[in-house]
Amino acid sequence: MNTVLVYVTAATREDAVTLGRDVVGRRLAACANILGEMTSIYRWQGEIAEDREIAMILKTQRNLIDPLVARIKALHNYDCPCIVAVGIEGGNSEFLDWIAEETSPEA
Repeated sequence: MNTVLVYVTAATREDAVTLGRDVVGRRLAACANILGEMTSIYRWQGEIAEDREIAMILKTQRNLIDPLVARIKALHNYDCPCIVAVGIEGGNSEFLDWIAEETSPEA
């Protein structure tokens, strides 16, 4: 399958909305789902940190991962943003076709 979900975290809902609008507007993602606030506990620069973050799931095509990651990194305010892609094994074929259509430059 050529379709992937990309998981991204952001410091605030506003940051996530800005990222989502940008990448959907550029057709790097068909959709951005901005989820609720969560608590993240992680190790950073030798210390354990705990922060509130917002999670976002983007739907896109495998061939757009590199430009999508580059664009998010260019806009993101983190030094090392969480951006990970997870392949989709199956699902509603009409929905998966919609993702492909909305991330196509010809659309």
